[in-house]
Amino acid sequence: MLRSLGVANDVACFFCAYLLTVVVYDLTIGYYYDARLHSTGAIIMCINYFLIRISRDGYTVFRGQGEDVGGSAIADFLLASALTSLVIFQLEMMREFSRGFALYFIGFSMIALFVSRIVFRKLIWNLMEKGVVGQRVALYASGKATIDKVLELLEIQRLPHLRIIGYADDRSRTKNDVEELPYLGGFEALLDLARDGDLDQVILALPEIKQDRLAYIAETLSAASIDICVLPTEALELKAGYRINFLGSIPVFTIWQQPVRDVDGILKEVMDRGIALIAVLLLSPLLLLTALAIRLESKGPILFRQKRFGFNNNEISVLKFRSMYVDRQDVSGAARTQKDDPRVTRVGRIIRRTSIDELPQLFNVLRGDMSLVGPRPHATMMRVGDKYYFDAVRGYTARHRVKPGITGLAQIRGLRGEIATTDRARKRVEYDIYYIENWSPLLDLRIMIETLFKLVWDKNAY
Repeated sequence: MLRSLGVANDVACFFCAYLLTVVVYDLTIGYYYDARLHSTGAIIMCINYFLIRISRDGYTVFRGQGEDVGGSAIADFLLASALTSLVIFQLEMMREFSRGFALYFIGFSMIALFVSRIVFRKLIWNLMEKGVVGQRVALYASGKATIDKVLELLEIQRLPHLRIIGYADDRSRTKNDVEELPYLGGFEALLDLARDGDLDQVILALPEIKQDRLAYIAETLSAASIDICVLPTEALELKAGYRINFLGSIPVFTIWQQPVRDVDGILKEVMDRGIALIAVLLLSPLLLLTALAIRLESKGPILFRQKRFGFNNNEISVLKFRSMYVDRQDVSGAARTQKDDPRVTRVGRIIRRTSIDELPQLFNVLRGDMSLVGPRPHATMMRVGDKYYFDAVRGYTARHRVKPGITGLAQIRGLRGEIATTDRARKRVEYDIYYIENWSPLLDLRIMIETLFKLVWDKNAY
């Protein structure tokens, strides 16, 4: 029902956008146009949109959760517009179409798709709260711990169309076993609810159930007109740390997946090297002045090279402007840099505070060792407390599934500079993992922009 409402919502958006386009075009431009030809073009564009949307399963998330407030729908509409324009161009009919009319229609359609989703979400919430739309769901689970896990998973998913009416459990229980849900009784009580039409779906969460018992429950409940689903043990144990994919028609739990792949990988590579090349050209006077200042203040090489963890846990040689006296620097990275560190030169304090010392890593990006944005590369011998970083934080190596970056999400969230505690180190890794699993070109641009502001206001760099 919700998917059908979603399709109807988009049809209404395009219909209203076309009517508004006709009115506004007549009031502002007013030139003659072939109404039949333009309406046909609009219909073809809408058909392309729905084909793209349905092929991408775009209406399955139309449940009022709020994940899609128009972003993916607008992207699909722009793709449909581009395909329609190509067809018109190939048919050599471009001169017969009014560009003003087309721009009005595209603009009004995008606005309608965006605004309607906000209104649609609120409407669905109201209908669900009144019980007009939704499913009455009962949990058949073994014990409070399992029920709590199921409720936590459902809370994370934010599925307002599911109304949990209670839980069933054949084992003995105390009166207040699960305070959040009413106790419905045992399996027989659950069966009675299904037969009386007071139940729409049963979620079976029985981690230790035997196959013959599961078959009996499924066969008995199938006599009533309800949905029956099984929550696998893996879903309860892994919680949200997995995705369900299909190998053909076989469902599998994907625990880890290559994050930046196919076209996304090419796009990120082009962005990295293109922006890095432009940055090197624009910042070349600053790079030369910094190199001169380092050479005049103290003896030694201008650049500092250090072995750090890179993509797939391979070691890479990361470049930095030298900010310490040569006889005091630590190539291994075991000794952390602290506030007012006597090893740091006067020029070094300035370039570290402003992150100018990191600029040579632009050449690492051009060389392909690093990205502009990603988890910061750590020295191979870096320690947190009395442990190495990779031993102190569980899941640390997962951050190496992408190339390390000059800046990252953790750095703009206040975790730049010294990492002296395990909690702070764990928090940085959590941000790194979040970035990897939610990467997008827009996220990279946002991090780069926020980094520029952090260079001025961040007090954790020294």
